[in-house]
Parts: sequence; structure tokens; C-alpha cells
Amino acid sequence: MRGSFRSYLLFLLLPLLLVLHETVIHNRRHHTNNNAAADDDDLALALSTSSRWIVDDRKGGERVKLSCVNWVSHLDAAVAEGLSKQPVDVISKKIVEMGFNCVRFTYPLFLFTDDKLGSMTMRQSMMKLGLSGSIAGVQVNNPLLVDLPLVNVFQEVVSNLNENNVMIILDNHLSKPGWCCSDNDGNGFFGDLYFDPKVWIEGISRVASMFKGYNNVIGMSLRNELRGRRQNLKTWYKYMQIGAERVHAMNPNVLIIISGLNYDLDLSFLQTNPVSLSFSKKLVFEIHWYGFSDGDDWITGNANEVCGRVIDKIANNALFLLDQGYPLFVSEWGVDQSGTNDNDNRYLNCLLGWAAENDLDWTLWTLVGSYYYREGVIGMEETYGLLNWNWRELRNSSFLEKISPLQSPFQGLCMQSHSSSLGPCSNALELDYTQEKILIVKGTNYCIEASEMHTPVRVGVMCGDDSSTRWEAISASKMHLSSTDKNGNIVCLDIDSKNNIVTNDCKCLSKDYSCDPSSQWFKVINSTSFNIAPSPISISQRPILDGSISSS
Repeated sequence: MRGSFRSYLLFLLLPLLLVLHETVIHNRRHHTNNNAAADDDDLALALSTSSRWIVDDRKGGERVKLSCVNWVSHLDAAVAEGLSKQPVDVISKKIVEMGFNCVRFTYPLFLFTDDKLGSMTMRQSMMKLGLSGSIAGVQVNNPLLVDLPLVNVFQEVVSNLNENNVMIILDNHLSKPGWCCSDNDGNGFFGDLYFDPKVWIEGISRVASMFKGYNNVIGMSLRNELRGRRQNLKTWYKYMQIGAERVHAMNPNVLIIISGLNYDLDLSFLQTNPVSLSFSKKLVFEIHWYGFSDGDDWITGNANEVCGRVIDKIANNALFLLDQGYPLFVSEWGVDQSGTNDNDNRYLNCLLGWAAENDLDWTLWTLVGSYYYREGVIGMEETYGLLNWNWRELRNSSFLEKISPLQSPFQGLCMQSHSSSLGPCSNALELDYTQEKILIVKGTNYCIEASEMHTPVRVGVMCGDDSSTRWEAISASKMHLSSTDKNGNIVCLDIDSKNNIVTNDCKCLSKDYSCDPSSQWFKVINSTSFNIAPSPISISQRPILDGSISSS
């Protein structure tokens, strides 16, 4: 990948959508061919990896950021959820409307290895589960699908996503259709009851071959959440490497996405022993992170301390892969969208800052508003779902607004031109962030300073001579931006009730488990942009604060 880089400094206030950065591509989001499955391989999206980035080879190495949502198709009925509620094309268009550019589409392995299952029609599969209501719904919303074999239904959904310019990652979620996951469900690791390595290799090879002609199928996730008492590194290396080679041989177009151990929380073993493959520039690693991954730590511990501790753990378990030159794909994360789960709410603020700072590719769990049949329950509602039970409206519109900055470059709320309030990020005040931690207005002698307690920050002229112009990330989370005001008080950036950026006493720094620090959680993010250029990569420091603030 060639290009020229510009570095920006952006303030991110996690709960209020301050600027979240993405590596900016001059043609913005990559648009794919409108045709459905095509036989000509030249029409396929030619995605590969360049160091830690996923890039488009057809456009000279422009970055493609994956902002995806999980669409479940691996449960007992072995069919994409929601087809009884909405036409497939309506669902695909809703995905695009919500700002996602890709879908992680899950499947059970046996759909492609058990001919009896694969040839069963959707109607027959649902009848076995007593889902007469779902059958009636599919007849209304997707009448052409109800009597197709399950394999063909899966293909039709992929084709429709393809037609709507949605990139697709095919995810082998488990072997036997059903809910995932537990240590003892027989799907956890090679050698388990339903996880014969030979059958698995054959199955993912069939999927790779079957979807070779679908130009928007850009990746295959080899296996979801390896786990259980059988897991061991020797077997992991053996079969993950064999599986990767087979999929690549069957479909060299797709990215090969590999998961780790312990429910996809641990890739730490790759620090000293990388995988050995015959191909290059196609390998991506994936991790999962939920609030419940950390138990109830977010409500029983201080949020700053928990955030710092968990991020340090993730750095050791997975984030190091960026420095090794591999993309890291957060293929599952999500929250209870009722908004009442404090554990999830505090985790979310930490995750958003971490994902923004590291500019990661990701997939939200989940699109699904309700399931045909899950764990013995017909019509179970999914509180982690973007859509409500009937798949028509958003479950929580404020949640989608909150995560939208992760989907596109330079969106959010920023300081405005003539005040310290938050608003659109259409203008930018260019800044240099110096080694002394001073925010200098580029090309001037002005800098950002803390004035007095409970008042807005402002532009001043005593840069470096006054501690009020130095800003440092403090607390275990490194998300409090602290300075000293004119009266010698140690203060932190905060948001007041009128949406102004002010300085207040730093809160919730440690120990207090009940305190919520989110209004004081900001991120200083160095953003890069790159073009195609006939020269080697060069890097220059040009931090900015989107918008500007009035001078004193």
C-alpha cells in the first residue's frame, strides 16, 4: 500500500458522540458491483491485507473499514432469522440504511455436510420445530423461499445482500444447528461430539467453493468461539492451518479469518509462535468482547480501573497482532439495548474509546430482533438486537446514534467555532499536540487552556508558561483529560447539562464503585488518512480538534 498520511488529534467524548476517527479514504466507503453472483472472478471484491489494514487491491490499496452486523442463521431451523417478519430485501436495505457496510452471516456446518439437512425445505425444517406461525409469516413475506431447500435459502440471502452492495463474511458458528455456546455442547473444539475435524475441513471447503462467484463475499471465518476441555495449542495450530489452506485453495479471493481459544478471547500464544501458511495478505484474526466477558466487574469495580485492567488484558491477548502486521477484527461485541444494564453500559463506553483509538474493524451482535426458536422457546426476543421483536423498528435509536461514529469517518459532536459547546464537525481547528502535552493552534501562538472550575475551556496565549495549557490523560482508563486551572485546581474535561465542554473536579478516578465517570471520558485520537500516491509512505504530525473555540 502506498500513500501519504496526515495525523489528526480528535477529542472523543464516549457517551455523547464526540469525534470518533476512522482512517479516511478519499473515495469514502468502498462501493461494490451491483451484480449478484458472477462467474467472472474479476468482478469479485479483491480485498487483501496490508500490514494491519484491510485494503482494496482494485483501487491501489485503499483501506476498507468493515463496519458489520451479525445476522444469525445457525439456530435450530438452520435458516436466516427474520424471514417470517420482513422480506429479505427489506432487511438487506435496512442494514444499509443503518450505516453498516457488511454482514457476518452465521451458519451451522451440517447445513453443508449433511445432505439430508441441506435438502430439507424451510417449511419442513420449521414444521419439525412446531413453527406454524413462522411458516405463515414466511409465506407472506418471502413466499418464494418457503419451499426452497435450506442450502438454497442461505444462497438467496447471500445473493440479496450481494445485490444491495453489502459485503458478506461467512461464519461457521458451530456444527449442529442450535444456540451457541457452552463448554459441553459438543461443538466447542476439534474432536468434540459434533466437531469432527475431517467433516469440518470438508464443510468449510464446500462453502468456500460454493460462494466463489459471489462478488461481495469477502471473507470466511473458519470457526466461532473454540472452547472446552479439549482445547489445546497443538491441535489448534494443526487444524486451523489446514483449514486456512483448504479455504484459500478453494477460494483465493476471500479473507481468511481465524479465531483463538477460550470463546475467542485469547490469541496470546501468537506472540511467540505465529501461524505458518503458504499464502500471504489474506489473514485476519478475530476476537470477541462483551460486558459479560468480564463477569460483573463493571458494576462491582471502579469503571476506570476495570476499563484499564481489561484493555491491558486485551492488549496482551490480541491487540499485539496490530504491531505484528495483522488486522484484528472484533467480530462480536454488543450490549443489552434496553439501556438498563449498568454492567453493559459502562463496558460500552470503554469499548467505544478503545475501538476508536485503535481504528478496528468490527461486527455488532446482533441484527436479530427475535428468533424463530431458541433454546426451546418459540419467538424469543433478543434484547441485544438492533431491531425490535417484529423486525420493523429500532429497539433503541439512541444506541445506533451512539455507535454511528464508528461506521464512517469524522462524525460525531465537536467543539464549535464561537463557543465551547458540542455540535457538527464540519469545521476544524488544526492543532499540534506537543511532547509537553500542549494543544497548540497550528500556525499561531495560541493554545487550549483550562480557565476556571465549572467554566468552558478556551484559547489562550500563555502556552507552556502556565500549567493550565497542559493536558494529560490520567486515571487507569487513560480517558480523563486533566489540567490545572488558573486558580491551581486540578480539573478534568467534562460535559455540562447544556452540552458544553467545561472543566470540573475529576471524578470517579479510583475506588468508588458506584460512580459513573462517562461524562468525563474523552479520547485523544491520532487519526490518519491516506491516498494512492507514487511515493513511499510519509507521516507528518498535524493534530486537529474538530471545530474551534473562542479565544480569550
